[in-house]
Amino acid sequence: MDRSRALRALMLLWLIPGLTYAGDIVHEDDKAPKLPGCSNHFILVKVQTWINNEEDSEFVGVGARFGTTIQTKEKYASRTPLSLSDPSDCCTAPKEKIAGDILLVHRGRCKFTTKAKVAEAAGASALLIINNQLYKMVCERNETDLDINIPAVMLPHDAGVSLERSLKSGASLSVQLYSPDRPLVDTAEVFLWLMAVGTILCASYWSAWSAREASIEQEKLLKDAPDEFLKMETTGSGGVVDINTTSAILFVVIASCFLILLYKLMSFWFVELLVVLFAIGGVEGLQTCLVAMLSRWFKRAGETFIKVPFFGAVSYLTLAVSPFCVAFAVLWAVYRRISFAWIGQDVLGIALIITVLQIVRVPNLKVGMVLLSCAFLYDIFWVFVSKRWFHESVMIVVARGDRTAEDGVPMLLKIPRMFDPWGGYSIIGFGDILLPGLLIAFSLRYDWAARKNLQAGYFLWSMVAYGSGLLITYVALNLMDGHGQPALLYIVPFTLGTLLTLGWKRAELTNLFTKGEPERVCPHIPPSAQ
Repeated sequence: MDRSRALRALMLLWLIPGLTYAGDIVHEDDKAPKLPGCSNHFILVKVQTWINNEEDSEFVGVGARFGTTIQTKEKYASRTPLSLSDPSDCCTAPKEKIAGDILLVHRGRCKFTTKAKVAEAAGASALLIINNQLYKMVCERNETDLDINIPAVMLPHDAGVSLERSLKSGASLSVQLYSPDRPLVDTAEVFLWLMAVGTILCASYWSAWSAREASIEQEKLLKDAPDEFLKMETTGSGGVVDINTTSAILFVVIASCFLILLYKLMSFWFVELLVVLFAIGGVEGLQTCLVAMLSRWFKRAGETFIKVPFFGAVSYLTLAVSPFCVAFAVLWAVYRRISFAWIGQDVLGIALIITVLQIVRVPNLKVGMVLLSCAFLYDIFWVFVSKRWFHESVMIVVARGDRTAEDGVPMLLKIPRMFDPWGGYSIIGFGDILLPGLLIAFSLRYDWAARKNLQAGYFLWSMVAYGSGLLITYVALNLMDGHGQPALLYIVPFTLGTLLTLGWKRAELTNLFTKGEPERVCPHIPPSAQ
C-alpha cells in the first residue's frame, strides 16, 4: 500500500474519532421540571401484547415524569386487559367505568397530567397514550399538588393504531408493562475491550517488525556505501507516513469539518456513500493484512510482480487475494442489515486499523502528545459541549445514525449486547483504537531500537495504561446508564501520562520528546564524521 492509499484510509478513520456507546434506557433531563409527584426518570418501557390469549407483538414506549414507577422484572409485571377510551382523548371522564383495565387514549389537546387524573378516577390501572412522535411527558411548573398513582406510557403512532384497530375489531387484548434494567456488565463490552487491545497489540508488533526490517536493510546498504552516500541524510522508509505537529493540530479542524458534514447531511443516501467508502478502505486493509501474512509461505508469489493498468506493478499474491477481499466487502455491504453482519464490519474495520497503524507513524513523543491532546479536546467538545449549540450531542447522533434507516455509520466496531433485555449493540469508534495505537506502536519501535526488554521498556506499560483507560470508560458507561462516553477522555490521560512519567523517571524524556529514537553510534561512519 503506497502513501496515498494510507492517507485515504486515515481520512476514513477521521470520520468517527472516538465514542463508546451502549444505548440509553434511563434518561435524566434537568431542563424538564421536577416537582413533588413529578420526579421520575424518563425510561423506555416494554409493552408486550396478547391478542385473544395468544402472545403477539412487543412495542417500546416512553415512561412519564409523573405517576408510579414501572415494574423492572417481567415476572412481577401483571398481564392486564386493554380498553379503548371513550372519548378517545380521555380529556373528560369516560362514559363507562374502567374496572382496572389499562386505558388506550389519543394525545388530544389537554395536558398529560389531566389525562392521567381522569383515567385514574375512572378506575384505570395504567395509561397508554398514542402520539405521532415519542417525546417526554412532563408536568407544568404550576402543578404542585400532583398525586397520580397510575403509570403513563407514550406509544409510537403505528403501535397505538395497531392496538386500536385490534380492539375495534372485537378482539380481546391484554398488555404487560415493564422496564428491565440493563446488566451491569455485558459480555459485548468484554469482547470489545479484547478486540481493541488485541488490534493495537498486533498493529504495534507489525509496525516494530517493519521498522526493524527497514533498519536491517539500511544497515546492509550503509555497510558498503561510498563516503558521499554516508554523509547524506536519510528521508525515512518508503510507504510510511510520518505525522508532524502541524498535521496533528489540523486533525481537529479536519475531523470537526467531517463530523459537521456528517451531522448536517445525515440521510439514507449519505450513509450509503459512507458504506461504499468504508468498503473500499476495508478491501485495501484486508488485502494488505492477508498479503503480509501469506507472503511468509508464498514468498515467491509475493516478490514477483506484474504490471496492471491503472494500478502499476502488483504482486501475484496481491492479485490472488484481491478477489476474495472485494467479494468479502461487497457481501458485507449488501447484507449488512442481517443479524450477524457485524462480524464482517468488525473484520474489515480491524484490518483497516491495523494497516493504517503499520503505515502511519508518530515520529516522537512530542507529536504524539499534540495529536492525543487535540483528540482529547475534540472528543469532549463533540460529545458534551456541542449540546449547547446543537441541542443534542453531535457525536452520539452521528454514531447512532439518527435520521436514517441505518443502524449507525459503518466506521465503528460493534458487538451485539447478548445478555441485555433491550438488545442493541455496544460500539467503539475507530479513533479510540487508532489514535492511542499510534503512540503505543511508537513506544514498541523505540523499545526495540533501544534493545529494551518488556519490563524496562515503554510498550508494556503503555498497553496496560490503554487497557486500564478503556476499562474505566466502560465502567463510566455503565454507571451512566449507557449514555455515550468520549473514550479518549479516559484513555488519553492514562496512556500519555504513563509515557511522560516513565520518560521523566528514566531521564529519557528529552530524547523521546525530540528524536524519538535512542542514542546510538553508527559503526559505518568514522568518528570524525559523526
